[in-house]
Formats: sequence, structure tokens, C-alpha cells
Amino acid sequence: MADIVKEILARPIQLADQVTKLADEAQSFKQDCLELKAKTEKLAGLLRQAARASNDLYERPTRRIIDDTEQVLDKALTLVIKCRASGIIKRLFTIIPAAAFRKISMQLENSIGDVSWLLRVSAPADDRDDEYLGLPPIAANEPILCLIWEQIAILYTGSLEDRSDAAASLVSLARDNDRYGKLIIEEGGVAPLLKLAKDGKMEGQENAARAIGLLGRDPESVEQIVNAGVCTVFAKILKEGHMKVQVVVAWAVSELAAHHPKCQDHFAQNNTIRFLVSHLAFETVQEHSKYAIASKNKMSIHSVLMASSDTSPDEDEPATKIHHPVDNKTPIQMHSVVANTMAMRSQTLSNNKPTQTQNLSTNHPNTNHPNHAKGNHNIPKQQHHHHVSLAGTSIKGREFEDPATKAQMKAMAARALWQLAKGNVTVCRTITESRALLCFAVLLEKGHDEVQSYSAMALMEITAVAEQNSELRRSSFKPTSPAARAVVDQLLKVVENAVSDLLIPCIQAIGNLARTFRATETRMIGPLVKLLDEKEPEVTMEAAIALNKFASPENFLCVNHSKAIIAEGGAKHLIQLVYFGEQMVQSLSLILLCYISLHCPDSEVLANEEVLIVLEWSTKQAHLLQEPEIESLLPEAKSRLELYQSRGSRGFY
Repeated sequence: MADIVKEILARPIQLADQVTKLADEAQSFKQDCLELKAKTEKLAGLLRQAARASNDLYERPTRRIIDDTEQVLDKALTLVIKCRASGIIKRLFTIIPAAAFRKISMQLENSIGDVSWLLRVSAPADDRDDEYLGLPPIAANEPILCLIWEQIAILYTGSLEDRSDAAASLVSLARDNDRYGKLIIEEGGVAPLLKLAKDGKMEGQENAARAIGLLGRDPESVEQIVNAGVCTVFAKILKEGHMKVQVVVAWAVSELAAHHPKCQDHFAQNNTIRFLVSHLAFETVQEHSKYAIASKNKMSIHSVLMASSDTSPDEDEPATKIHHPVDNKTPIQMHSVVANTMAMRSQTLSNNKPTQTQNLSTNHPNTNHPNHAKGNHNIPKQQHHHHVSLAGTSIKGREFEDPATKAQMKAMAARALWQLAKGNVTVCRTITESRALLCFAVLLEKGHDEVQSYSAMALMEITAVAEQNSELRRSSFKPTSPAARAVVDQLLKVVENAVSDLLIPCIQAIGNLARTFRATETRMIGPLVKLLDEKEPEVTMEAAIALNKFASPENFLCVNHSKAIIAEGGAKHLIQLVYFGEQMVQSLSLILLCYISLHCPDSEVLANEEVLIVLEWSTKQAHLLQEPEIESLLPEAKSRLELYQSRGSRGFY
């Protein structure tokens, strides 16, 4: 950077020397020219001082100030050249307004003030003795810019404490105004913030991470932050930083991913997913360190959890291949999920037990952790020579953190995983192949409010991706998978209670999994049907959307699910919603009513409820027929019912 600064300063220094030399040769306005000479000499001295200190100068304000200074010196040079005109005729036709000297003199004064401020702001903090820098003349039109320059300059040259304070100031600026955040990025604030996050003390690291999270408020800003190396720095902190800093970093990751989904893959490539899952699992699943990868065959936790699993029903699998239905009357409990998984894991490991000659030291987690450098090699018994940690991070010392910090860490880890999973198959596969699903299920049941909410949102996004990706759906959400079953149990429990803030994401998650349930797995239909009678329109709408996914022809078991909807009293609720629901709910309810009419046209319940009359009424509602799906579906459903049911009668033909 020093060479760039010297190059910037070269021309204004040359201009200043020319002004000084030509001012002595002035033939007119000699006194005014001598005054310009004095100020130009002072400015030239400051410019040479800046050139000598080029290693310390902060480039952004340097470029802006020197550009303005160069323009002023150009004008001064033009003025003194006019004053050199000799001869009566030349002087007569050289017009110099009286105000020109005053204007140039004032601009030179401003340039002197700007360059003096630049030297002060770029000097190390110890050399300034905490003097008040004030604002340079260039800040007259935009004072906030110079405040940003000052704080960024401190980030480059200040002590760790001063840099922490500067980062906190940038946090305040970025929080107050989106434009200030863009200015901080444009003026080169990201690089020193990342350096502080990496090397600073705990408070400074927190402030830097918080500032970076606030700066990433639009895709362009996030792109610049990612290009500056944020993924590597954040991954290192999540692996071995202080938990209080890790909390803020996890939050910042969630903010960056939320505002620019393209950064999801960059974080995943730096093992961020793995580290976040490690934080999520810590003290969540009992003896979670045993959830590890078998050293011999390198089996993933997912493959262990899926051991002896059956195939799940899907759109392209025949119903005859569905075996061993789940007992709907005995929902699985979280402790039994963990116990069963542990038992399966022990059996797998006993069959694949590594020999004593196998050396696992090359794969041992966190060999670069500071504790290892100090000779502290205490390895948990269950991991020593038997397992390779799935997390890849040391948990030593985490247990001594206060409960509030631990809870907040889990919440922010879940929040980050939620945002990283949105629409990303690769990230969702990484999450589901870890122990994260089991952790989400446990936290959904026993976590604090915030972590429950973020766990529900994460499950909603993961299942949404699985709904669109059959490979992920089959590998991660088999009905026989203990982790997947635990997730479904907890989602269903929330839906059954129907009073939680978690209700809507849990309804959506169950709907997303509609293709994974077996023909006999109908326990989720009843709670969803009950929600059709919910007073909250949003809840009713989400319940209708979820039930549509069960009854849709795209679902291989749509007939079975349609029968279950009818058996749970869904037809009566749907009729009420078609007649009296809000427009969106009305349309969704009519589509669902058409589905069950197509799949179960001989249902006595549909005949008794006079569904055919409802469908006939719907054909006369113009606003309903505007929906393309209803326009094609309604005549088909009506025709199908007419084959089995007589008009105006509740009986069969």
C-alpha cells in the first residue's frame, strides 16, 4: 500500500513546487502571489511528511483528500501563471477577478487542514496521546464519512482495546443506517474487522463479529465480505474460540446467509456446518461424544442410525413394498430413541472393532487446539483409540460456561443452520448425515423458547428441501430411522397441542414430509384436520396446505390419506371453509375437497355431507374458477362424484 500512496502523492508535490517557484516570478498581484506561496509551501511540507509516512497512511481517505488537494493546486498554478504576464497589452487582456485569490487561498487552507488531519488519523494511537482529532474541512458535506475513516484507521493502527472500541462504534453506525454500513465496506473496513475477530481479545472479537453481521445486509455487501475471507475466520472461531465469541459468530453467519444464500456453499466448504452441529449437540444428546464415526469402516452417524432401516414409501414405490408398519398407539419417546440408537451403535462397533495396531492419532480431533500445545492430552475414555469425533472440535472447557451462554450458543447455532439450509441440498445432506436431526428433536421438546423456535425453522427448511429432492428424502427421512421418527414425534406433539408459536413451522414440516409416511402412518392426519377449525386464518391455511400434500395425486398414498382425512371429519370442515373461509383458505379447501372426491368418490360420508352440491355451487363462483388448478380440477371431481352419488340425495345409486 505504501507504493500506491507514494504514487498518489507524487503529482501534488510537483504541483506545489511549481506554484512556489512561479509565484516568485509574478509581474502582477505580487503580494497575493506571495501569500499563496506561503500557504503552498506549508502544504508541500505536509505532503512530503505524508510521503515519508506512507506506510502508515490509511489509503481510502488519502486518495480522497489528495485528489481534492491536487485540484486546488492545479487552480493555484493556473492563477500564478496568469500573474507572470509581462507587457501592457498582455496584462490588459489577462483578467483576474479580485475574489480569485481569496477563493484559492481558502481552498489551500482547507487542503492544509485535510492533510494535517490525515497525518493525525493515520498515526499510531500512542503517538496521538488521545488527542481529539476533530473533523477535517473535507467533512463539511459528509461528516459521517470522516467518522468512519477515523474508526477504520484505529482498527489498522490502534491498540487491541482501541480497536475493540472502534469496532463497537462501527456496530452503532451500521445498526443505525444501511448507507453507513455500505460506506464502512467501501472504505475498507471489512479487512481490519476480520483481523480483529481473528486476533483480538474476547470483547474485540465480539464487536468485530457483530459489526460484520450487521454489514451484510444485501447480496453485494455479503459478496464483498465473503471475498475478504470471512468464512475461514469464522470457521476457526467456531472451532476453537471462546463460546461468547462463537455465539456472535454463529449469529453473524445466520445474517450473512439470510441476506445472500449463495454464501451457504462457501461456509459449508470451510466446515462451518460441522462446527455448528457440534455446538448444537453439546449437552443435548446424552453422551453425545459416542455418536461418532467408526474408525475402520468410517461409517457416518447417519448410516449407523439408519441401520436395519426399511425403504420409505415414495411417489415411485408400490404400496406392496411397505412393511412393518409403525404402531400408531405407542409414539416413540426421546430417551428410547437415544437408547435404541446407542444400542445399534454398540452392535455396529462390536462387529467392526479396530485392532490395537490401528493408529488413530492422525485423525484425532483438534490436535491444533491450544491445550495440546501445553501438553494437555486428556482424551475422553469413550473416544481414546476407539472413535473419531464427528464434531472435529474439542469440548474441553465448554462445560464450565454459564448456562445462559450455553443456551444462547445452541440457539444461534440452530439459527445459523436454519439459514444455511434454505434451499441448499448439499448443506441439508451434510446436516442430516450428522446427529443434527436428533438434536433438533430433543431441543424442540426440551429447549428454551429461542432454540425451540430456531430448531423448528431449521426442520421446516430441511424438510422443504427434502420434499423437492427424492434422494435426500429417502436417505434422511425413512420411517424406520430413529432420528427421523423422533423429529416427526416432536413435530406432531407441537401440532397436537396447537397453542405454541412453533405451530406454523411444524405444520409446514409435516406437510413437507407427506411423501415419507407409510400407508398405516395416519396419526398426523387427525391433528391437521382439527386445525381446519382453527380461528387463526394463517394456521388454517397452513393446515390446508399440508393436507393437500397428503391428498395430492403426486403422493403415492393419496387414496389412503384421503380416506384418513374423511375418517377424521375433514369433509365437514372443508365444506364450511369453502362457503365461509377467506379467499386463500377457500381456494385451498376446495382443492382438497376435490382431491378427496377424486380419490374416494364412493364415500358414504361425502354423500351424507352433500359434497356434490358444494362442488356444483363452486362452479358458479367466478373468483374460485380464476385459479388454474381449480379450473381443471373441479369439473373432474364433480364428474367423478356424479358417477357414484345421485343429485339431491344422500344415498348411493
